[in-house]
Amino acid sequence: MITVFNRKELLITFDINKQSKVKDILAANNIDYYTKVINQYTPYFSASRLHLNSKSPVQMLNYEYEHIIYVHKKDYEKAVYFINKD
Repeated sequence: MITVFNRKELLITFDINKQSKVKDILAANNIDYYTKVINQYTPYFSASRLHLNSKSPVQMLNYEYEHIIYVHKKDYEKAVYFINKD
C-alpha cells in the first residue's frame, strides 16, 4: 500500500499520453503506483503553481491537468529503470 509516508515522486507531466504510458509500464512490471491529478485552473488552486505564459487559451488547455505519479520508495529505482528502458 502506498501512503504519504512511504511514497516517492516518480513523474510530473502535463502530457496525458506520457502518464498513460508510464502507468502501463509500471502495471506491466507489477509496480504499484498512485496518481494525483491537479487541475491548474480551479479557484482553490494556488496561483504560485499556475503556469502562465504567452500561449493562446487553446494551447493552454494542454497544460490544464498536471499528473503526478508516485511509487513506493522501495520500488523507485526499479520504476526508473523500466521507464528509462522503454
